[in-house]
Amino acid sequence: QVQLEDAGGGLVQTGGSLRLSCAASRLTLNNYNVGWFRQAPGKEREFVAAIRWTGGNTYYADSVKGRFTISRDYAKNTVSLQMNSLNPEDTAVYYCAAKYSTSAWFPEGPYDYWGQGTQVTVSS
Repeated sequence: QVQLEDAGGGLVQTGGSLRLSCAASRLTLNNYNVGWFRQAPGKEREFVAAIRWTGGNTYYADSVKGRFTISRDYAKNTVSLQMNSLNPEDTAVYYCAAKYSTSAWFPEGPYDYWGQGTQVTVSS
């Protein structure tokens, strides 16, 4: 069974940074388009960032553009989300998601596989 493992969440103060990671078992993540999403309490899940399997294309939600960076490590078969200048509005459970690469790329989904989520809490 395919599993995505997202990790790296935690508690940080406003202005701080966190780095989330997404790894996979039973699939080669390097061949997949990967996205990050988040869901805050009482809100719908929203798109955060995505990276194409080639690594050459990235896409961000306006709310995180310039603060978050998504990247791939092909040697480790992982995808990371570097989050800087965090603020309380970034507090949410963050999920990575993956979809096997095709000629077309839809950064905001749909995705086939999802991680279990990692909590990010930003205190004011």
